[in-house]
Amino acid sequence: MADTESVTTQDTETQPDTDPLSELSDERLYQLVEDTLQSNDVLQTETEMFEKFLKRVEPKDGGHSSLASTSTPVTATPSTSMQDLRTVGRRRSKSKSGTIERLLKLSAEQKCDIAQRELEELREDIDKFKEESEKVLDNHKAHIEEGDTRLSEIKKSSYEFERDILKGGVNPRTGKVVGERATRYFDDRIRAKDTLIEKLRLKNSSLKVQKRKLQLQLKQKEEMGEVLHEVDFQQLKIENAQYLERIDERNQDLLRLKLMAGNTMQVLNSYKKKLNTLTSESERLKSEIASRQDMLTRIDAETNSVEEERSKAEKENKKYRTQLADYRVPDVLDYVQDKADLYELQKTVKSWERKVEIAEMALKTHKKTWYQMQMASQHISPWKQPLEAQYQ
Repeated sequence: MADTESVTTQDTETQPDTDPLSELSDERLYQLVEDTLQSNDVLQTETEMFEKFLKRVEPKDGGHSSLASTSTPVTATPSTSMQDLRTVGRRRSKSKSGTIERLLKLSAEQKCDIAQRELEELREDIDKFKEESEKVLDNHKAHIEEGDTRLSEIKKSSYEFERDILKGGVNPRTGKVVGERATRYFDDRIRAKDTLIEKLRLKNSSLKVQKRKLQLQLKQKEEMGEVLHEVDFQQLKIENAQYLERIDERNQDLLRLKLMAGNTMQVLNSYKKKLNTLTSESERLKSEIASRQDMLTRIDAETNSVEEERSKAEKENKKYRTQLADYRVPDVLDYVQDKADLYELQKTVKSWERKVEIAEMALKTHKKTWYQMQMASQHISPWKQPLEAQYQ
């Protein structure tokens, strides 16, 4: 749009030596400059908006001619023509003191009309950009899903190949992959792919038939005049938005239920761990109870045997006590006499044992002498040799 309105100066002929700015203080001048800059920013924004509006509504070569053709201010309303909206001029008046340029500005209604139209255009552009970005985003999501699907299929195929061929198809004797098994594996994979191709071909043919039916129905509706209008599309959009809101609510509920299920699973796992711990503790206690019962039975058996031994010991103790009660100590003289007789008898036994030993030695000597006398008088016979050994 136009620049800011210049400061009104007085005529130099009437007041040749007065300057209105010289009477103002520095703070006031600074404030005026700040206000002027702010108004310039506002006008610059309005100018840019008006230029965009002109570029959109009029041809490229006719924008500046209309601005130059107007020389008087025009009072316009929102219902006036575009020429009236773009009517801007400058009136120049010359005097002895200088020139004062007064810019013709748009009215508030015209500015509101232009701003409203620009806002609508921006909204349309934003909606268009949103649709395009959603399409691009959907395409990217489709590509990502396709890539994830292919990646999962490749991982599954790699796992099956490693399981069936690289590990399961190795000959344990040679350590190499069996060729027949690998060939069978690839043949099975090729047959599976052929089956999948046939299924997709049948599905494609059924979709084509469905597409033809829908095209015929659409053609019949067009012929019968049942084509949907823009109002119907708007209504469908509103219903679609409502259904999307319901879907979002259901997704939120589903997410909340999933969180609840996750928490429930965590609690269940914790209780399962506690149950396993208590089960193992119960098994340990059962085994300990069984061992304690075995020990108790052994202790009972030992107690019974000890009781029997105790009863026997009590009986012997009673017998010994009765014997001790009935025991009578002999006299001292009798004991001394018996002890002396015992010593005499022991001495006698020893002397007799010594005499027996001497007699045995004399017997051996006589037997040896007797044998020598027989050997001297007679020749020694072979059957008599053991007799010498007997006497020796």
